[in-house]
Formats: sequence, structure tokens, C-alpha cells
Amino acid sequence: MVNAEPKEDTSPHTCVVGVDYGTLSGRAVVVRVADGAELAAVEHPYTHAVLDRELPDGTPLRPDWALQVPADYIDVLRIAVPEALARAGVRPEQVIGIGTDFTACTVLPVLADGTPLCELPGLAGRPHAYVKLWRHHAAQAQADRITALAAERKEPWLARYGGKISSEWEFAKALQLLEEDPELYALTDRWIEAADWIVWRLSGSYLRNACTAGYKGQFQDGAYPSREYSAALNPGFADFVTAKLEHPIGQLGDLAGGLTAEAAAWTGLPEGIAVCVGNVDAHVTAPAATAVEPGRMVAIMGTSTCHVMSSDQWAEVPGMCGVVDGGILPGLWGYEAGQSGVGDIFGWFVRTGFPASYAEEAAALGRDAHEHLTALAAGQRVGEHGLIALDWQSGNRSVLVDHDLSGVVVGLTLSTRPEDVYRALLEATAFGTRTIIEAFEAAGVPVEELIIAGGLTKNALLMQIYADVTRKPLGVIDSAQGPALGAAMHAAVAAGAYPDIRAAAQAMGKARPAVYLPDPERAAAYDRLYAEYRLLHDYFGRSANEVMHRLRRIRAEVSA
Repeated sequence: MVNAEPKEDTSPHTCVVGVDYGTLSGRAVVVRVADGAELAAVEHPYTHAVLDRELPDGTPLRPDWALQVPADYIDVLRIAVPEALARAGVRPEQVIGIGTDFTACTVLPVLADGTPLCELPGLAGRPHAYVKLWRHHAAQAQADRITALAAERKEPWLARYGGKISSEWEFAKALQLLEEDPELYALTDRWIEAADWIVWRLSGSYLRNACTAGYKGQFQDGAYPSREYSAALNPGFADFVTAKLEHPIGQLGDLAGGLTAEAAAWTGLPEGIAVCVGNVDAHVTAPAATAVEPGRMVAIMGTSTCHVMSSDQWAEVPGMCGVVDGGILPGLWGYEAGQSGVGDIFGWFVRTGFPASYAEEAAALGRDAHEHLTALAAGQRVGEHGLIALDWQSGNRSVLVDHDLSGVVVGLTLSTRPEDVYRALLEATAFGTRTIIEAFEAAGVPVEELIIAGGLTKNALLMQIYADVTRKPLGVIDSAQGPALGAAMHAAVAAGAYPDIRAAAQAMGKARPAVYLPDPERAAAYDRLYAEYRLLHDYFGRSANEVMHRLRRIRAEVSA
């Protein structure tokens, strides 16, 4: 490990850099250590965005694939970090550390030196050589087998994940690699989270971060699933853990190493400054939103939503993504749940359901499509549109853990307008969040407040709908770059500016409590609609009607 001595410095001029790797772009933020002031933020879109139809060379992809190009991540360091420093007017020598966060589970196969397989000669046309983004859902069949075998063998770790393992996670995606491209599986030396790969590139040190290992890699009580279990899944998978996955675990906020000369040249930062252990975009946001005590659930709302919360008690919550000791904050159980599609659903509707006449009207009023539909929908009373939707266009992460489910809109008539459907989709995502909250509370884990982070906080109608639907006061993080701020705060801890993340949160975190309060009349009206949502939710999602799965199979057969 590269040695980097932490520096105890919280002067007004000392800064850290946080880099947030999202689904479509990376964002670099320069943050003042003393008070968390964000001095500059720069976003850099990934050149290749998400590969869900074809590879860069034109090789077609099957349905439910979502890949990325790892070189795009390095470009964020080369472009966004130096520009953020320049905009902030911060000299490189003022920066004492850099922290990163990533979408998860986003994984890639690499050689022993960290080289991604997609960068090797002759492999640019092989889909399994690329990064599998978190929303790569083509490993559902493998996830189903992983869950079924764990239940049959009564594996104790299964309860920590609400009884189901997701197709988004490490084991399912790796098993898909083995079974669909065994040659590339054999060539893979490390099956690595992008969160850890980028830290490796920055520091020269490969540590698996405790967050992704626990939530996405089924690492519980100091161990991964056994060799016997993996062999029962597939004999060729027997040594997956020991040969490709297992590695020293770095705790959140720990020092991974010092910035390498190569990474210093990319970023313009001083060689040797602290590089923090990697983290997940949602989990790293909790302390940035000052959610360091039990009962405060943070919903990080973007293309998807991740719900994270810490508690002093352990419970088995059906359909949760995981509960990990210290997974968010030391000394507390960290819970995760989520919705696979939120902003993605709204974006899909705007791309496919926004007519030319509406576009002309929006342009005349100086609005974008989302602003225009929101303004039109805001004038409606609860239930006026006569619709109920299921928010499963990207499957269901919690509480059903089934990515073969799909979206539904009930109540369409010839008089239904685009703003009606748009509002119904906004409400559907709020109903999905209420379903998650009710699962936690039914399991004995109280949710007292909902704090919202992410780009969707700017939609006041959406925020008020969430308050009314959930009947919870909604706080809002006072930062447009919550994950990057959280990553920077962890970097401050790694650099020795604060003794732990709680102290950093007290000084650097920012959130406004109870910005939106539930309206009793609207909440009562939403209770009636939510009851209808739950009927549809259980009818299509709990095997009463398997039509969604049958349609998936038909599509897969035709696509093949």
C-alpha cells in the first residue's frame, strides 16, 4: 500500500475533492473542509453513456443488458477534476484528499494488474468483457437460482437480503459471465466493483470496500458464501470467491493509499494526498444529509432511487437489498432498499409520450418537457386523472426483487392527457417508496423522517406528493451534489481532518428538515389510491398473474 500520512488541517483554505460516478456522468466537487462549502462542481458526461443496444463496434446486445466503458471513468478524472479546481480558484496544494463513490453493483472483469478485459486486443466485440452497470438485468435467471439454492440449503446470509438475491449483484453477474462466456471468465483475474477499480487506479492499492462487499457481494459476518454453495450453483463456479473475488476489506472512511504520480498527472492534484476507500453513491450520501442517527431514511432520487437508513436494531425486512453491520455508519446496522426506475421512468415518458403540440407550447413558455408536464399536472386534484400506475419499467428492486416485472398504467381513456400519465407515474414512484417504508416499519424498524437527495429534489410537486403519500415529513439535502459531498467528507476523514464520519457530518453535512409536510386531506385521498396500487402490486408481483414473466419469455425467444 502506498503510504500517505494523514494531515490534521481544518483551516479555511484546506479542501478535499469528491468524485461521484453516476449512471450517465461523473461529477467532481471541490469542498472546503472546515464547513462543507462546495466551491465548484463540474459534470462530465460519459462519452459512451450506457451501452444497452450495441457495443461501440456495433455488436448488438440482447434485451436487459446495460454496459459501460471503463475509460469513460478515467476521463472524469482527467477533465472534471482539473476544471473544478480552476473554477473554485483552489491551488492544488490546498487539497489534502480525494474520495469517490459509484453506482452499485457496477462490476467489471480485469486482469491481475487491473486492465479491463474490454481493453485487450480482440475483445472489443465481446459483451462480457465490459463493465456491467448496476441496471444490467440480464442475469435474472442466475439470480433466481442463487436465491433458490440458498433457500434450499438454508444459507444463513439469505435473511440479511430480505430472502432474495438481485440480478444486479456480484454473484449473479459473475455466474452469467461463466455460463455465457467461459473463456472470458477463465481470463478474469479479478471480478471487481467499479468503486474499487477507480480507487485502485487512483492509489495503486486494491481494497474491496466494506459497503459493496456487504450489500452486493453477500459478505456477512466476515465471510462470503461457501465454496460448497458456489460449486452447487455450477462446478466451474466453485473457486469464484477465492480466485476472483476475495480481497482485503477497507472500512468506509479509511485511507486506501496516496495519490499515484499517474493519477496526479490526470487530476492536477499533488502526488501522495489521501485517497479514501471506495463507497456507494447512496450510502455515502447519508452523512452528507446529516442522517447519522437511527430512524432517518435517506432517499437518493435520480435515475433510480436508493433508500438507506441506519438503525441500532437488526431486523429481517422482506425484500430489502441488505442489512450490513457498519455498512453506512460505524456502530449501527445499515439498511438498503430501492426502486430500479424513477427518473428513468419520467425520462422514458418524455421521450415517448410528449407530443409536438406540447413541445411547441413548452418552448413558447420557456419550459423544458418535465417542467411543462409538472406545471400542468400540479393543477390537478388527487385522483382527478383516474389512473393508477406500477413503477416497474425497470423491474422491481424492493420489495419484490424481480427485474422481470414491467410497468402498468390502468385507467387510460381517449380523454387521457400526457400530464395525466406523467402525474400517475410520479405518484407510482411515491407509492413504491411507501411500500418500502411500510415493509421496514412492519419488521420493527421505524422510519421517522424521509430526507430526499438527488436531482429530483428540484421538482416541488414530486416532493409534495411523496410527503402526502408517505405521510412523513420530508427533509431535503441542502446540496445539489449529495454523493460527491459525502465522498469528499469521507476523504476528509481519511486525510485525518476529522476523527470519524459523524464528526465530519456535524461540520460539513447539510440538510433542511421538514421542508415538505403531508397535507391531511391529500394524504387521505392518496390512501384510497395506494390501496388500489397495492392490489395491482400483489396481483402482478406475487404470482397471482404471471403475464409479465410470460411476455418476457416471449420477447427473449423472439430476440434470440
